[in-house]
Amino acid sequence: MKTIKIAICDDEKSIQQMLGRKIKSFCTDQGISCQIFYYSSGEELLESETTNIPELLFLDIQMSGKNGMETARKLRRLGWKTTLIFVTAMPEYVYEAFDVEAFHYLVKPFEDKKLREILERALQQLQDRAKTEKPRSNEDKKPHHEEPMLLVKRGGLSTRVFLQDIIYAEVFNRKVMLHTVNGDIEYYGKLTDLSEQAGADFYRTHRAYLVNLNYIEKYNATTIWLEQGTALLSKKQFPEFVRQYMQFINHQKNTDHRKPL
Repeated sequence: MKTIKIAICDDEKSIQQMLGRKIKSFCTDQGISCQIFYYSSGEELLESETTNIPELLFLDIQMSGKNGMETARKLRRLGWKTTLIFVTAMPEYVYEAFDVEAFHYLVKPFEDKKLREILERALQQLQDRAKTEKPRSNEDKKPHHEEPMLLVKRGGLSTRVFLQDIIYAEVFNRKVMLHTVNGDIEYYGKLTDLSEQAGADFYRTHRAYLVNLNYIEKYNATTIWLEQGTALLSKKQFPEFVRQYMQFINHQKNTDHRKPL
């Protein structure tokens, strides 16, 4: 097997060092070449060079700033296929771990035997995946200019906005405000018209809000927290929203296309 890139993201240096020693020991015993990268925050991991995308990631959940679950959602949206193992003292997050396709969930403190067992299974999965996956050809890649977009007219100018860049939209006094990854864009229009153009990745959570399901981080019966900002959720819409969002999550798990940045 080629050299395996393994990342450890934890805000405690002692945990980083402990995991690093144990992983290196396991790889040496198994005759596996590995390269280990260390990160002290979700932000640091997200800013790492794309050439260092690890095949295997040990990710703490409780970290200052962007926590492990938020970091994992962002990594999946960026298209990382990394085998993800959460390392945490908070077992109640186990159900959320399924949403980001976590391979396993290590609860601190854990025994060496358990760690080695999970490492063995994870590395076996990587070997199996390498045998079945085919490199993506240039023909399969969709140019950015071919992705769905809309033209927003304001002040006599037309601005091109890619749908995948819209985090959410809200309407107020006949104006639609688009909150995008590149900033806010305001124009006169109807949210209903935008909703019809937006497609299956968007959901009208409230008469005044339209959200991109790709950017949802958490929600309750009245509010949706997105990667940037929040949107209202109508109580009447809540059951249908949950059903649609679960369908969306399941669809994402079964497809191989890259999610919006």
